[in-house]
Amino acid sequence: MGAAEKLACAVALAVFAGGAAGLLLERLLPDEFTTGGPRDMIGAVVGLLTLLSALVLGLLIWTAFGVYSGQSLAVQTLAVKLLQLDLALADYGPEASGGRALLRQDLAKTLDAIWNADQSDAEFAAHNFAAAIDNLRHQDGLLKSLDPSTDNQKQALASAKQTIDSIGQSRLQMSFALYGAVSYPLVYVVVGWGVALFCGFGLMSKGNAMSVVALVFGALAVASAIYLILDLSSPYSGLFRVSPAPLQQVLAQMGQGQGAVGSSR
Repeated sequence: MGAAEKLACAVALAVFAGGAAGLLLERLLPDEFTTGGPRDMIGAVVGLLTLLSALVLGLLIWTAFGVYSGQSLAVQTLAVKLLQLDLALADYGPEASGGRALLRQDLAKTLDAIWNADQSDAEFAAHNFAAAIDNLRHQDGLLKSLDPSTDNQKQALASAKQTIDSIGQSRLQMSFALYGAVSYPLVYVVVGWGVALFCGFGLMSKGNAMSVVALVFGALAVASAIYLILDLSSPYSGLFRVSPAPLQQVLAQMGQGQGAVGSSR
């Protein structure tokens, strides 16, 4: 069980405990504490907590989805830039075939390290940061070894250098975007509101089997919202994972292109 699942289970238990405490207090307290004016005040506070919880939960889910969609867009952008780099090296000529092979090998390693390895998003961010720096150094060294002799080669080399810099920046931004993706203090505040909210629901309800069933469903609903926030903020290790399809398609295209170049010779 991952950290998101554990925290979601803890939230479900906490919210259920808050509701159960409210049902228990409703039985133990005298009627004058839960009827008339006090009941109106409890209803007003419950309404306020309902509004606050709905607003902040919606904001947190939208922010988490923004992290997920941003990483998905970054993967697509990275795939486009890798294909542009491969095409620029292909335009340079046979002298850049080693660079194309290295690029294809690095992409295959990246796919395996991110989507086939069991790692947290914090580990992904650290590894991706290190890989971005390493790739920039390797590719820059490779391009410096090329000695263009024609205008077409010079243009292809300049395009390749510009694309490599853009790829490095994209990978670094992907890593930085995952740091602090979730504000845990804000999540804990919302959970506290949820516990107080369900305690108020319990104070305004009668303790019976149907109340307990409704309480269970309510606790699960709050826990599922917290799980969505945490999981969408972990787009490389959670249930909602960013698709590697764009990079896989580019890798397949690179293999076809290198095969065609090899066969023509």
